[in-house]
Amino acid sequence: MAESDLDKLMAELKQKRDELALQIHLGSKEAQQQWEELEDQWNEFAGKARLQESAEDIGAAASGLGDELAKGYDRLKKALGS
Repeated sequence: MAESDLDKLMAELKQKRDELALQIHLGSKEAQQQWEELEDQWNEFAGKARLQESAEDIGAAASGLGDELAKGYDRLKKALGS
């Protein structure tokens, strides 16, 4: 399965986040406050990214179900001679 743009962005951001986490312990109080704000934003982003994945999965499942229903209706219509 191809990696989506959202997955790529998330991986890039996670790598940057991990690198900064190692450096932040040596930083100033201001840097630590900025880190905390960014962590809040990261948590929001990660949550929304998971929702997007879920929505895509649900959309794909609904589309597949819709196709199956259409085929079923066509078979029933044909069986009824309509």
